[in-house]
Amino acid sequence: MVKYLQKIGRSLMLPVACLPAAGILYGIGYWIDPAGWGSNSVVAAFCIKAASAIIDQIPLLFAIGTSIGMSDEQDGTPALAGLVSWLMITTLLSTNAVAMYTGVDAASVPSAFGRIQNAFIGILSGLIGATCFNKFKNATPPEWLAFFSGKRCVAVVTAIVSAIVAAILYYVWPVVYGALEKFGISIAELGPIGAGVYGMFNRALIPLGLHHALNAVFWFDTIGINDLGKFWAGTGELGVTGMYMTGFFPVMMFGLVAGAYAMYKEAKPERKNVAKSLLLAGSFAAFFTGITEPLEFSFMFLAPGLYLIHALLTGICMTVCAYMPVRCGFNFSAGMVDWILSFRAPMAVNPWMIIPIGIVVALIYYVVFTWAIRKFDLRTPGREDDDDDAMTPPAQDEPNKDAKKDYTNMAAAILEGLGGAENLKEFDYCATRIRVTVNDGSQVDEKKIKSAGIPGVTRLTTNNVQVVIGTRVQFAYDAMKRLVEASR
Repeated sequence: MVKYLQKIGRSLMLPVACLPAAGILYGIGYWIDPAGWGSNSVVAAFCIKAASAIIDQIPLLFAIGTSIGMSDEQDGTPALAGLVSWLMITTLLSTNAVAMYTGVDAASVPSAFGRIQNAFIGILSGLIGATCFNKFKNATPPEWLAFFSGKRCVAVVTAIVSAIVAAILYYVWPVVYGALEKFGISIAELGPIGAGVYGMFNRALIPLGLHHALNAVFWFDTIGINDLGKFWAGTGELGVTGMYMTGFFPVMMFGLVAGAYAMYKEAKPERKNVAKSLLLAGSFAAFFTGITEPLEFSFMFLAPGLYLIHALLTGICMTVCAYMPVRCGFNFSAGMVDWILSFRAPMAVNPWMIIPIGIVVALIYYVVFTWAIRKFDLRTPGREDDDDDAMTPPAQDEPNKDAKKDYTNMAAAILEGLGGAENLKEFDYCATRIRVTVNDGSQVDEKKIKSAGIPGVTRLTTNNVQVVIGTRVQFAYDAMKRLVEASR
């Protein structure tokens, strides 16, 4: 089950990758016309409308992205199936349709049906489309239905299944929506404390790759909070909207960078250079783009207690920022790029305050990380046991030097560390990690994998391995895929 949910999280990375384009367009539009939001400038209106074309269709993007990511083959058929499922469910359960079924006025229809076009339904549609594709892509119907053989029958089956699911949701969705609404309200009613609780669990779920499910509740329009959409569209409440995003900026841009510096300072002298290269690259990604996984995975499993401290500090920062008169938002993640773009967003409040807040957060992270590392002798990067050389590539091993510049060599080392192509059952990738299922977990050599300059390797189960690459994971994955295909 965990693996399945992780794959969903990976699938969501495809549509999420579209959001930075919207962020850039919104940022330009609001920078040109911060008061009129496009009414005073044709150029600004063009940019804002172009951005809204993406933001307003996030659920649909989720349906298509999930269907592609969860399918066995990466082609257009599952995307079409996901779209068919989305159109079927959202049309059959629209407010006007339900009013027609029940013979009542549309105003009397439960509000849950007015929210049917949300991220949850998008993901569900994608799962239906992918499942139908995986099950029926090789179907062989009777001769008189031969035209619908193979992939041609996928959309038809998807439509039938979606209609059945819509019938079930007709009774289930109002109950589910009510439960989600109560959960969101219970968190929202906590105000700044609720933002802190969310922030803490957001970080705590990253090791399992399940934080996307939590994000969907608060960032998107699953239950009406839609913090991300309302922040950029200017439809929220000034001073409130952005509460579930603002506190991430000081942590990702400053706190984790300071924590990385503390880990570097506490590294053993003979391993400082290796730790420096790892932590510096992760820090740059965190500060500039808000991608924190390369840095977090560098100590997440080496020192889980320190990662727990990081999650707690994130929650505290989210709470403090929610109390303060500062609101920033992002479309991709809480890095410098989104921070700059959010200056002219209609719901932005004193975004400049992220700098002084970030400096304080950085000092706290540095002091707390340094104290914890020394107090508990934590095995952070550069502080491994003397017999653990996973951080240190062999000095004379030329392929490992080349691996820094050549993804083929890096992929070859990863593949060897995973026990070879014949030991791979399946593998794919997300924003920063290659996710692998192996046949025999005993053949996995984590030190060999790390010797290629890999930031980290995690094992959720004996046969479920995640290789943390960083933001250029696709290149390593593509090289690894070529090697596997060549060996078979």
